[in-house]
This record gives sequence, C-alpha cells and structure tokens, in this order.
Amino acid sequence: MSKESRKFKVPDALANVYDFANTQDVRHFTHFGVEHPQSDELGGPKQLADWMQERGLGRDAGRVTPAMFETALRLREALRAYLQCEPAERRRNKDVLGALDDALAPFPLRVEARAGRGAILSAARVDALAGLSTIAIELHDATLLGTLDRLKMCASEECRRVFFDRSKPSTRRWCMSTLCGNRMKTRAYRERQREAK
Repeated sequence: MSKESRKFKVPDALANVYDFANTQDVRHFTHFGVEHPQSDELGGPKQLADWMQERGLGRDAGRVTPAMFETALRLREALRAYLQCEPAERRRNKDVLGALDDALAPFPLRVEARAGRGAILSAARVDALAGLSTIAIELHDATLLGTLDRLKMCASEECRRVFFDRSKPSTRRWCMSTLCGNRMKTRAYRERQREAK
C-alpha cells in the first residue's frame, strides 16, 4: 500500500490495482496558476522492477526484460480502459473485457491450500513479473466482494485519475469534487450562460 492509497483510504484489498493504474498520470490542467505535469512512474523495466519492489511484489527471479515490461504496460492500459467505463458498462463492453482478458492471460493463477486460511489464489508465474499477478488476484477478489465497482476513473478529461468511491450511493464522478468536480461544473455553467445570450 502506498502513501497515495492510504491518503485516499483505498481498501488494502484494492491498493495495488489503484496504485498500478495510477502509475500513469495524464492530468493536464492548471490549478492556482501551476500546470500539472504529466508523468509515468514506469519509464522502463528498471522503474517497473523498483515499483514492484517498493510494494513487496518483487521477486528474486531475474530482471524485468523489455518484453516483460511491454506485457506490464498492456496490462495497465487494459486496466485503465476497464476502469474508465461506468461499472454497469464494464460487464457489457466486449471490447474492454476482451482487452483486459488478453492482458491478464500472461498472469495465470493457481489455487493453494494454506493452513488456517483455506484456499487462496497465488501467482503461477515464477519470473520477475510474478508479482503483478497480485493485480489479477485483487480484481478477482474485489469482483466477488462487490468493491471493484467503487474503483473508478475521474470523469474529467483533464484528469483521468483512478479513485475509490467512498460515497454511500457510489455515484461519485470525480476524484475530487473540490478540484475536478468544481472545474467541470464551472465550465458547464459558463457554457450555459454563453448559450443563453
């Protein structure tokens, strides 16, 4: 769990999915005169290995190769596309589901019997990318618990940050109503005023 996921009270059971999806920061807005710079925490294989190591997902099973890095980026891209859909649409959008399914295929899981814990899912991979199987496990578990629908992408085109919707009815559209929500509402209000003239 990262400082970011703790700050926004993302449940531990979804923290890796949240953090992984947000390694790509596409925000491009100006706030109080300061332009937000776009960034990517996963600039290459070494950065991916470091990111996994920081979260306890790294394995002593060799280095992350360029091909493995591309596999990880495909997973992130498919995950972000999935989270961009409204929860009800996620279950119907065959393109998004197919892309996510394809991106998850390199991360097979196995069922393990553990003393005191019953059956759990674990990575079947044994190489340097095995730790990313945690993303597949968290997606599976959150689907069963119903918490995956609360992980959403900000509706602001200028933001697209993934957030955990803690609202009771689970109807939030923006990562921060005081920032993205306010900006979008102000823009819509100005548009209505222009059209009324």
